[in-house]
Amino acid sequence: MPEALSFARELDLDLVEVADKANPPVCRVMDFGKYKYEAAQKAKESRRKSTNVSIKEMKYRPKIGGGDFDTKTRKVEHFLSEGHKVKVTIMFRGREVAHPELGKAILDRVSEQVAHTGKVEVYPKLDGPRNMIMVLAPDKRAQAAAHAAEQKKQDDEEPADEPAAAES
Repeated sequence: MPEALSFARELDLDLVEVADKANPPVCRVMDFGKYKYEAAQKAKESRRKSTNVSIKEMKYRPKIGGGDFDTKTRKVEHFLSEGHKVKVTIMFRGREVAHPELGKAILDRVSEQVAHTGKVEVYPKLDGPRNMIMVLAPDKRAQAAAHAAEQKKQDDEEPADEPAAAES
């Protein structure tokens, strides 16, 4: 051990014990500051690569107007495209509770309109007497397919524009 320590000092490095339970102790000659820095960089990189999936919530009412429905549904679509899960809640008031099929119809319309960006993770169910919930999750395959279809549509439109420009 003392000769290893003197060897490490000669090289201007550190003697680091690698396995503390081993007999005899296992050590390594290394630059400990550099090792700690690289370990911190790896940890930082792994944190950067991990995605923070949070659950967003959008609340609808059974008597929602068309414009409000479209606005809220676009926002749900935006959340899904960012990679968030979305909890869609229908809030019933008064005698609306007697007609859960109205809430189910709205949730079905929402899931239809966002089918190209997300999929239903938790199907519509009553959450207590006054709420109906559904959870949507981002669907990478559906997003990729929708993006490919959009790209193909744009590619099909481009050649059609070129001959018209040549005739002018």
